[in-house]
Amino acid sequence: MKKILLIVCLAFIGSYAAEAQVRVGGTVGYGTQVEALGIGVTGDYIINENIAVAANFAYYFTENSEFAKTSFWEFNGNVNYYFTSTESLEVYGIGGLNYSRSAVTFEGFGFDGSAAVGEIGLNLGIGSNFNIGKNFLPFAEMKYVVSEFDQLVIQVGVKFNL
Repeated sequence: MKKILLIVCLAFIGSYAAEAQVRVGGTVGYGTQVEALGIGVTGDYIINENIAVAANFAYYFTENSEFAKTSFWEFNGNVNYYFTSTESLEVYGIGGLNYSRSAVTFEGFGFDGSAAVGEIGLNLGIGSNFNIGKNFLPFAEMKYVVSEFDQLVIQVGVKFNL
């Protein structure tokens, strides 16, 4: 019975995925909490004309000192709701979950060690896709992450249709 249920689920997902649109791409952005530029990868799974599920990962280039090396990255899972869509512009709201991680490794003054902390938060924002009639889609997003690492993130990038 479990095998039959699994086969039915996979067939349903496969047939649904054949109709869906998938986009993947890269981003460049700035985070106000870490005060650093970051790069990332992003992916969208278009469910219907108004809803997409999106995921992205961003790594920020934090400043290091002579005694400490820091790192900061975030992973986001969002649902995008498309408010308006024309031939050249799509505007969408962003809502979802964020996981951010900050780490530091230090050496000097007779001390060596490291520490890291991760936090879960909420994403709220707005974004736009700019359809320029090519195989790629430029976009811009602005979101606020509500967590212990509260920050405004502004990013731009390109997505490629698969």
